[in-house]
Amino acid sequence: MEYELILAKMMRLCSMSEHCKSDVLKKVESLDASDAAKVIDTLCENDFINEHRYAKAFARDKSSLQGWGEMKIRVALSQKKIAPEVITEAISSIDSEAARKKLTSLMLAKMKALSGEGDEQIKKVKLFRYLTGRGYNYDLIKQIYDNIRSN
Repeated sequence: MEYELILAKMMRLCSMSEHCKSDVLKKVESLDASDAAKVIDTLCENDFINEHRYAKAFARDKSSLQGWGEMKIRVALSQKKIAPEVITEAISSIDSEAARKKLTSLMLAKMKALSGEGDEQIKKVKLFRYLTGRGYNYDLIKQIYDNIRSN
């Protein structure tokens, strides 16, 4: 495929939603690997690809919409080859109060789902395993769990 056609396709793609370099690079290489670096450079120069903007949008969406915790977001962004300082900046842009509310609602829903099970200790282990799997910090989970239990 020729360079201008690939560039136009990627510009259209990047104008519709945020994408990171690694995602766009995979798409470009599937079309034509010879011009991949040149396409990526052009997209970055014209601000179609912006890693800071992408990381913030990714962190905000995963936290608020899908209920991911900080650790899971950090791992996902690093798998997309986002720089550690950009990841830290994106994580800090997450609304911490909204994230706590999301964690609380996830916890209450899981506690309700586990209510039919027997032993309290086994339910607690399953709950904590579920929430750490969602990327939440153990200390934060414990704090909210203790808060729910005391009320």
